[in-house]
Amino acid sequence: MSQAQFAYDAPGNDAAGLPLTLSIFADRPHLRDEMREDARAAGFRVTQAADAASLLEGAARPLGDVVLIDCPAVGGAMLAALARLDLRAANTGAQLVVSTSVAALDDVFACMDQSGPQLLVDPTRAERVIALGRVLAQVSRLRLRELGEEDRLMLLRLTEQVARLAERLDHLGPARSTAACGPDGAARLEAPRRDFVPQPADEGGADRLARATRPPLPDSRLLRRIIRQRQLRARFFDGGLFADPAWDMLLDLAAARAEHKRVSVTSLCIASGVPPTTALRWIGQLTAAGLVQRAEDDTDRRRAFIILTEPAADAMARYFAELGPAGAQLV
Repeated sequence: MSQAQFAYDAPGNDAAGLPLTLSIFADRPHLRDEMREDARAAGFRVTQAADAASLLEGAARPLGDVVLIDCPAVGGAMLAALARLDLRAANTGAQLVVSTSVAALDDVFACMDQSGPQLLVDPTRAERVIALGRVLAQVSRLRLRELGEEDRLMLLRLTEQVARLAERLDHLGPARSTAACGPDGAARLEAPRRDFVPQPADEGGADRLARATRPPLPDSRLLRRIIRQRQLRARFFDGGLFADPAWDMLLDLAAARAEHKRVSVTSLCIASGVPPTTALRWIGQLTAAGLVQRAEDDTDRRRAFIILTEPAADAMARYFAELGPAGAQLV
């Protein structure tokens, strides 16, 4: 067992009636202490806190319901350990929250494709707490039927408690995160958007006919020009006034598809024009909406890309066809 391993079982924890256990793996001692403090304040029961290298010791150690991991730099052994943890979490239902750096994002994203982890990039303390709030919301959805009324109310109180904690931490931090806060400055938890719901295909012939008559995507040069024009606004105005990361990412993916290129998750985060952690949250929402999907690299399993789904490509093509040549200049 790693020398940095500690065990915690806080008496009087708010989640005592609904035991949500949490494991922490982080190399930086001050960060481990900070994550433990915030997790306990959010109502979790911290059962272990260890250095990230402890993940390399095998699968014998029990996991918590939630696992917080900080790995700003990763080597081959750590990536293998993360991949094993990802598979184990998918099999057990554990919720993973993994913070990393921009430099390591593509590698971490590629090796964790089973459990649907929350990925954070150089997160603030408030962003970590908001991620814990999403875990609580996810647990409440998954366990709704098996929970009694008292436990449901407890989860609701814990979720509200996490939101208040995140708001306090955000006020103390060096900068406000508009992605994590509503217009009134209060921290909020965002549910996946469901604006676009792909329709099931008709039986056989109708679906093939629709695909056969689908207009092509516009020329990639037009799409790139639209992207540059949208980015130009940030030179003259506060970029946050025009933040539209979902559309910026769809434009970038459409241009890449027209160019027969593939887009890494890091590149797509840059194209979004918002901080990487916020961009990752949007990628998750676009995935949930059926607009984008993960695509493995056939030649290198350590790499993965983001692509438009067929329904999304169809919608983009029809949208630009409806606009026509003149309207496309105004997007």
